[in-house]
Amino acid sequence: MKSKNILVIGAGISGFGASKVAKKLGANVTLSDAKAESEIKFDFAELRELGVNLVFGKQEDNLLNNIDLVIVSPAVPIKVPILQSALAKKIPVISEVEFAYNLAKSPIFAVTGTNGKTTTTTLLGLLLETAFDKVGVGGNIGVALSEVAVDIGEGGAIAAEISSYQMEATNNFKPKVSAILNITPDHLKRHGSMEIYQAMKEKIFAQETAEDFLVLNFDDELVKKIQPKNCKAVYFSRKVELEEGAFIKNNRLVIKFGGKIFELCTVDELGIKGGHNVENALAASMMAFLGGATAEKISAVLKNFQGVEHRIEFVREVGGVKFYNDSKATNTDSAMKALETFAGNIILIAGGDDKMTDLTDFLNLVNQRVDNLILIGDAAERFKSDAIKNNFPAEKILDAGYSMQKAVELAKNIAKPPQVVLLSPACASFDMYDNFEERGKDFKQIVCAL
Repeated sequence: MKSKNILVIGAGISGFGASKVAKKLGANVTLSDAKAESEIKFDFAELRELGVNLVFGKQEDNLLNNIDLVIVSPAVPIKVPILQSALAKKIPVISEVEFAYNLAKSPIFAVTGTNGKTTTTTLLGLLLETAFDKVGVGGNIGVALSEVAVDIGEGGAIAAEISSYQMEATNNFKPKVSAILNITPDHLKRHGSMEIYQAMKEKIFAQETAEDFLVLNFDDELVKKIQPKNCKAVYFSRKVELEEGAFIKNNRLVIKFGGKIFELCTVDELGIKGGHNVENALAASMMAFLGGATAEKISAVLKNFQGVEHRIEFVREVGGVKFYNDSKATNTDSAMKALETFAGNIILIAGGDDKMTDLTDFLNLVNQRVDNLILIGDAAERFKSDAIKNNFPAEKILDAGYSMQKAVELAKNIAKPPQVVLLSPACASFDMYDNFEERGKDFKQIVCAL
């Protein structure tokens, strides 16, 4: 790394972190982003003080002069011209998570899937803390994985949330234990097809060997069919009692491994609620168990873990009506899991940057559980049209335009106990916000000000 010339493409969390790490390791680093600096919500003072060369705006091929390695942030597709030029010049192009893997001296426990990644990875980090002295959590969860890898060093463990974007430019990334939670249509604009999207997910275990494990969801038809060639597959299920793996037996989470059954806690004792969270808990428990965590310690963590921000997060009660923030539901499958958490009586705030996925299953569940549908953002028109075609009453659909304030006020004005108000957009946030976190925080601030 010392004295190498490294170009980092994309000034997001991953690019910022990779630039800092590479510079501290003695490399000559240039960080480039196609946006103007004024459009990026980062303070680059720290990188400037470290001596990182910053280039904003149009990315010309001369950026590649004398470059030994290109590190790409997940938000930047591999097909952009500067990366294609690098590949044509035979300059290695790797993702930030591959860069992290190359630096890591502790085993990586990697979680991917369309939904549930953040909750599972956060819980996994807490579970690993019962077996390792040092544990870091990073990746798609808001902390650059390369920074975590360097911070943890030897003798610890790393819990990594991995997205399909992060796997595009990987070749050698090899976790000790990986998991695929589920696969449903998402990010098709970026990847072009469901087949490519699934292939990116499956890259997470491609380099694993006989000493490594792949944890798979037995209840997901696409995931269940995955057949790893080199590593050992272990399953989890909330519907089937497995010969080996993590599952539910007599309403209790258990792990069966090596011919023995290890009891954890009952479903009711779980700190996180909902069927999808049972799956997340089973996956995280199985991964941590394979990493050396004991059933007793796993059980204690499962009982105390309360979930993550922006994922079916209780905000407050107003006039007997509870408000929930599920801004992290950026696709229909995730929003459906939120709807299934409640018995009904839901006033749903949905919409945003439309991913153009099929709405049939989502709207069928809306018909069963939602009393009023409040729509926001770019997707509002399509959602309304499809909902009416699906026999949802037009008079129960309200349009809040591009205003979260209006959406919350509309919900407050019509909500009566035992109804709940649920923000679960089933869409990305980029038409109104920089990310789902910003959307969720805005919702919570408005609700808390009621």
